[in-house]
Amino acid sequence: MKKDSVFVYSPLFLSYKFSNKHPFNQLRVEMTVDLLKKMKALEEDEIIEPRYATEEELQLIHDENFIRAVKLAGEGKLSEQEALNYGLGTEDTPVFQGMHEASSLLVGGTLTAVDYVMTGKAVHALNLGGGLHHGLSGKASGFCIYNDSAVAIKYIVEKYGAKVLYIDTDAHHGDGVQWAFYDDPNVCTVSIHETGKYLFPGTGDVHERGHGSGYGFCFNFPLDAFTEDESWLNVYKEAVREIAEYFKPDVIVTQNGADAHYYDPLTHLCATIQIYREIPQVAHQLAHQYCGGKWIAVGGGGYDIWRTVPRAWAFIWLEMKQQMKKANGLLPKDWVENWQKISPVPLITSWEDPNPLYKPIPRKKEIEEKNSRTLQSALRYIRQNSMK
Repeated sequence: MKKDSVFVYSPLFLSYKFSNKHPFNQLRVEMTVDLLKKMKALEEDEIIEPRYATEEELQLIHDENFIRAVKLAGEGKLSEQEALNYGLGTEDTPVFQGMHEASSLLVGGTLTAVDYVMTGKAVHALNLGGGLHHGLSGKASGFCIYNDSAVAIKYIVEKYGAKVLYIDTDAHHGDGVQWAFYDDPNVCTVSIHETGKYLFPGTGDVHERGHGSGYGFCFNFPLDAFTEDESWLNVYKEAVREIAEYFKPDVIVTQNGADAHYYDPLTHLCATIQIYREIPQVAHQLAHQYCGGKWIAVGGGGYDIWRTVPRAWAFIWLEMKQQMKKANGLLPKDWVENWQKISPVPLITSWEDPNPLYKPIPRKKEIEEKNSRTLQSALRYIRQNSMK
């Protein structure tokens, strides 16, 4: 029986854990699941168990020697020097026991979502355990070991022969996915992120447009630090709508990092929870406009796991189910009471942020003008070609 939407989840997602003090904490997925259940928006029969990605599937993107290194590192059998050659054992991406298995499950979760959508078992699928967009072919990077989005997109292209529009709204540039498809005309990558002048990984310039037959299918929108909602949403809406019309995808994959929020400790943007209401709404609309509804969404960054991420990620599922009206007023009281017991900060008890969330930004007009110029520059290629 075909489902409208499926939610890929396993408590084993929490096994992807670097340390108790590391900012990447998959507890945020469990908190989101609990929030959706307590508001009666997620039923047990909508939850799909993820599978593990096979080594052959991982090799769609990742080098065989890198996979071997990850396995050995997770077994405590890789020297420190060799681990560093593969980006393992760094401050960002420490080694932990069973890291190959934990990482393979996150990739397999996104592949599970792909198969449900591409075989017609579901119209939409969500895997909040995924979104590890910094992983490179032969190297771990930025909290990411295997790149589930890149593997899944290559899987879609090869198994289903489909054109993929990848939209990345994480505050960090989606570099790993971009480089994986930089010369592939079947994949169009879009990344809206804080400028690399101030933030890891330092890439994602507007002039990175693809290479060879992939030229013109890579779009970057590096936003100025302290960008607020209005400017962020203006860039997002105009960019993705124009690019979707230009590319005409068969399926949309969205990466939904929730780290552009003002509360996020690792970034310098000033978005509020409002952008996370609107991001999935536009993606949903475009999926039905161009792809018969085919939309696969994954998680990503988001390091204020207590006050921001559960609300932001809940919106994706509520939009898929067309139940966004449920996200009004106060959060479920039992959810707040349960998680407040272990939260190091006072939880926000409503769907909306406190108002005002922060003091006025003095460079507001200058930031908006700079972002507008970035938008026009990034879209110039499409507009020039449409005039030919």
